[in-house]
Amino acid sequence: MPTRTTHDFPRATVERSTARSGPGRFRSIAFWAVTLVVAYELASGSVWNLVPITWVEVQLHHLGYPHYFAHILGAAQLGAAIAIVAPGLPILKEWAYVGCCFLWVGAVVSHLIVGDDVQTWSVPLGFGALAIASWALRPADRRVPRTGRGADEPGTGAWEIRPRAWVVPLVVLVVLYAVSILTLPIFDDMTYQWAVDYGWITE
Repeated sequence: MPTRTTHDFPRATVERSTARSGPGRFRSIAFWAVTLVVAYELASGSVWNLVPITWVEVQLHHLGYPHYFAHILGAAQLGAAIAIVAPGLPILKEWAYVGCCFLWVGAVVSHLIVGDDVQTWSVPLGFGALAIASWALRPADRRVPRTGRGADEPGTGAWEIRPRAWVVPLVVLVVLYAVSILTLPIFDDMTYQWAVDYGWITE
């Protein structure tokens, strides 16, 4: 029976060991910094769209989208937030990042088409850039491997079954959604004023 040599182990193992010091540590910190911002925007965006708040309804009307589009966006943002924060599932994460790019690039293009100023489309452009940065900085166990040997190996898309691996992601998601819900009245008033300032509605 053949034995596995050190060359047979996934490259993810080597990358995980180097991530604890030097450039790998900085990369990990940078990844989580931008990823938490992206995840928070997805979480708050899903809450805003599923309610939906006045800002969302007015903006969709301004851009020419139907009212029900808010619920489609909200459900998609909810799924993307979970997929990006959850452990493992690299293939699902790839699709979530693609969805983020469609969401924010689509928002930029929509505002440009209707002739909006830079202040309206610079925000989704910034979030799109952060999503790309999160994707580029993601660690080895969150990447789709170049070669796979089976569904049980890291990075092949299998569900993470260790309960401890889910504790931190679940806590992060609960905190993000709790903050999003608790701050909803503040942002509802703030964004309503933005809509007035942009001339989309009158007080």
